[in-house]
Amino acid sequence: MARLLIATLPLAGHVGPGLPIARALARRGHEVWWYTGRRFRPAIEATGARYAPMVAAQDPGDSPFFVRLPKLSGLRAASWGLKRAFIDPIPAQVADLRRTLGEFPADVILSDQVFGGAEVLHELGGPPWAMLGISALTLSSFDVVPAAIGLPPDASPLGRLRNRALNAVIQRVLVRDAAHHLSYVRWTLGLPPLRRGLFDMLSPYLYLHGGTPAFEYPRSDLPPQVHFVGPLLPEPQEDVAPPAWWDDLRAGRPVVYVTQGTVATEAEQLILPTLQALADQDLLVVATTGGQPLSRHRGGDLPANARIEPWLPHAQLLPHVSVMVTNGGYGGVQAALAHGIPLVVAGATEEKPRIAALAAWSGAGLNLKTGSPTPAQIRMAVGSALAVPRYRQHARRIQADYARHRPAEEAVAFLERLAATGRPVLRNASAAGPAPRADVGGEEVAVGRR
Repeated sequence: MARLLIATLPLAGHVGPGLPIARALARRGHEVWWYTGRRFRPAIEATGARYAPMVAAQDPGDSPFFVRLPKLSGLRAASWGLKRAFIDPIPAQVADLRRTLGEFPADVILSDQVFGGAEVLHELGGPPWAMLGISALTLSSFDVVPAAIGLPPDASPLGRLRNRALNAVIQRVLVRDAAHHLSYVRWTLGLPPLRRGLFDMLSPYLYLHGGTPAFEYPRSDLPPQVHFVGPLLPEPQEDVAPPAWWDDLRAGRPVVYVTQGTVATEAEQLILPTLQALADQDLLVVATTGGQPLSRHRGGDLPANARIEPWLPHAQLLPHVSVMVTNGGYGGVQAALAHGIPLVVAGATEEKPRIAALAAWSGAGLNLKTGSPTPAQIRMAVGSALAVPRYRQHARRIQADYARHRPAEEAVAFLERLAATGRPVLRNASAAGPAPRADVGGEEVAVGRR
């Protein structure tokens, strides 16, 4: 049996996709340790893995992981965020991983796709390292624009010129300062300057992407160690008591589910405009606040057709949902598509604009192209998602593609191969890249503000 060390940032969206893998590894008899923030210890230990604490690295505990930005704007704010959140913790992450490996000499390290300490540790002589893709692919490609730009793919000669130019702009302008900072941090650890694009971190051994080609741009130059394993969703929780209003889901009205996710949880951005937009519609609107208190949302001004909770289990809720309104968090989007639910996406931070663009490109949703939509924008988009059959048709196409996978089991098989051989786990020639997507005529909308 193998020894595997999982390392993730202390964020729900980074820990959650690894839980099914850890559970499947433990069931197969492998020994698993997991390094992340202490608030995830109960969930980790429930899988059969052993929790490894953050010691040198700062553990945010129950506080927000992303500290409040100073009063910066544009490129300076983006660069500051990349440096503080993802680059500065690397030396402490490496120190913690080295300490953990002293107690637990792992055969393989599995990190989430932005956990920078794993790459550096590998370059310093650490064990074979695999990556887990917990969001849309950010790897550069001849065929797609950079992840920070919400444009569709174009592999034509002219499109490739566009893609190359935009990739150069991103690297030389948008993230240049952050890339230089990462090179400095590497220098302090005895490593040479960064020789890749900032968003091109890629294990030379194995990249497990938690999705399928049906919801990802096709790349003719996809690296051979990238494997699509399907969406890594939470296992159903049968012991969760439903709220008192649960039977309202079966009243025959369409159900619109709106969620802010678990990071950007400001209700004013999406939840409150959605409640306002749909207050006079013959719909049931269910909202979750990402764990935030309900006191500010409940009261006499709550629409009669609205139900609001801090959190609801997707496995129980989504079979009743007709449309999901989301800020583009990857886990929530994957869960909706796994149930064949069309999307209305309003994302403006992190990787969310890319996910919104993917929803439109795939044909399974509408991209509002803003993180703070007006009620009029939401009302029109929800109306379209309900009335136009192609959105549900394409959501169900993606659902069928997802259903062909057994994600945790596939991921474990690849990890077992890496642990047994210590060599890169590559696709064969007949599986060199994502299958081409049918022409689905995806739609983006940007309803004028009123």
